[in-house]
Amino acid sequence: LTEMFKALASRVRVRILLALSTEELCVCDLANFLELSVSAVSHHLRLLRLLKVIKYRKEGLKVYYSLDDEHIEHLLVDALEHMKH
Repeated sequence: LTEMFKALASRVRVRILLALSTEELCVCDLANFLELSVSAVSHHLRLLRLLKVIKYRKEGLKVYYSLDDEHIEHLLVDALEHMKH
């Protein structure tokens, strides 16, 4: 649990998760959206993958990322709702 919250303590990783909560994206699309290098985004994706927060699928040479399950999305939504109070 502490590792999960540690992963969510990064503004970049939270932005990645919010982007992935709306659609499946490849690393290049995430890099463009976040205005970061592909290398920097890949670093964050690797950590999120290791923690089983996101999953990936390969299509040809591209790798597409999405949230691992609906629990991650619920966690994000609940945290955002909490911030509104």
